[in-house]
Amino acid sequence: MKKTIVENVYNWYRQTIRNSKYRWLIVLGTLLYLVGPVDISPDVFPIVGWIDDTVVATLLVTEVSQMLLEARKNNKEKQSNSAPNTVDVEAVSSN
Repeated sequence: MKKTIVENVYNWYRQTIRNSKYRWLIVLGTLLYLVGPVDISPDVFPIVGWIDDTVVATLLVTEVSQMLLEARKNNKEKQSNSAPNTVDVEAVSSN
């Protein structure tokens, strides 16, 4: 099964943004692409010009939110693993 160019770009983007060494460069580059005048399809063409911006913004938001959710999950796991497993019991005498 052949991968399309869109799948290849998406997989590259996802792998690169998850690499801590390049993460902020990719985020900054994506933001610059969104606000900059250079586009794959210029914004002067109604609707068609906005599609590339929408796709890039969706990729950025999806990946950053996924990273934040994973970081939050890992943080909760670390907190639950570091807490001692104790049970509070009140003792009652049988007399």
